[in-house]
Amino acid sequence: MKLLVVDDHPLIREAVRHVVAALDEGVTVLAAADCDAGFALAEAHPDLELVLLDFNLRGLAGVPAIRAWRGRLPALPVVVLSSAEDRSTVLAAMAAGAAGFIPKSSSNEVMLSALRLVLAGGKYVPAEVLSHGSAAPARPATSLDHLGLSPRQLDVLHLVAEGKPNKLICDELGLAERTVKAHLTEVLRALGVSSRTQAALAATRLGLGRPRS
Repeated sequence: MKLLVVDDHPLIREAVRHVVAALDEGVTVLAAADCDAGFALAEAHPDLELVLLDFNLRGLAGVPAIRAWRGRLPALPVVVLSSAEDRSTVLAAMAAGAAGFIPKSSSNEVMLSALRLVLAGGKYVPAEVLSHGSAAPARPATSLDHLGLSPRQLDVLHLVAEGKPNKLICDELGLAERTVKAHLTEVLRALGVSSRTQAALAATRLGLGRPRS
């Protein structure tokens, strides 16, 4: 597993490196002080699985930075780290395409749980933001046609509903794992769920596949 931390404070980079090392025994953590250096590292490491991006960098930062990462590397999940925790900032980051938003005041356990969720294809929003209310939830889809998914995304959903992990989905569809994860992210978003299990149950409700027993 290979992750990239983009933060202009060396102490923060080292602290995050120490925390995320607990994700996996073989995790590699790359670090950059700004987006330009981060883009260079991402291009040099196509096996990168996730970017942890400081919201308040020098130079390219905030929502424009998130959009730049999503534009250049759309299959690469971007998780925002920020000292700001207000709801408007969180929602703006998520609307720009972030896969998660982790306040820098979060505990190590919260950060690890959030990263595991994103790496599994979900999205993470701080509980306190959700508890303050949000826009009315989207009406659940009543058929597969209403999801607005591409044929390949429907293929991924079908295999998720059969209980297959990402590696088997990659083999069966002939796709790179990063591409499968990107498709899965869109599937979860379309279904309005945050986990593979929820996606499988929703797919079954819509008449596609069977959830894992």
